[in-house]
Amino acid sequence: MTLYINCCVRSESRTDRLARAVLAGMGDYTELYLPEMPLHPLTREMLDRRSALQAAGDFEDPMFDLAHQFADAERIVIGAPFWDGSFPSVLKVYLENIYAIGIVTDYAPDGTPVGMCRAKELVYVTTAGGRYIPDYSYEYIRSLAGRYFGIANTRLVMAEMLDIAGFDAEQIMQDALRTI
Repeated sequence: MTLYINCCVRSESRTDRLARAVLAGMGDYTELYLPEMPLHPLTREMLDRRSALQAAGDFEDPMFDLAHQFADAERIVIGAPFWDGSFPSVLKVYLENIYAIGIVTDYAPDGTPVGMCRAKELVYVTTAGGRYIPDYSYEYIRSLAGRYFGIANTRLVMAEMLDIAGFDAEQIMQDALRTI
């Protein structure tokens, strides 16, 4: 199963347009539209509850449903526009909610993270109005995927300079679509 993590707020999202082109070549997929999900930053109470459940080995609690879905996906596509030097905050909140030791990651006796996800590939799709700088978006996700989730194969699909005067946004999008 391919999991599409959609962080695109705008109905005419260029990022979503690229992501759906990627998904078209992957067959069936399950979409999570994060802007409409009841996701919340982890509170002290939520962290305490998660820690207690993990310590008890109780990973069947509904609190872990998203973590199981992420860990079980064969491929993952993240559609996240480049906003203010990063991705939309809802993606970080989602990552906080799925980061469950014993489901998506574990730790070796020396403290080294050991990924537990079965995905063979993670595709990060983004668009930027100006120059795209991946340091705090794709590079962050790539690092998490490889170091903590066990997903070594990641790739970036992107289009940039879409809102800069003198650049043809539609031509840039067409060029990006051709690379898919």
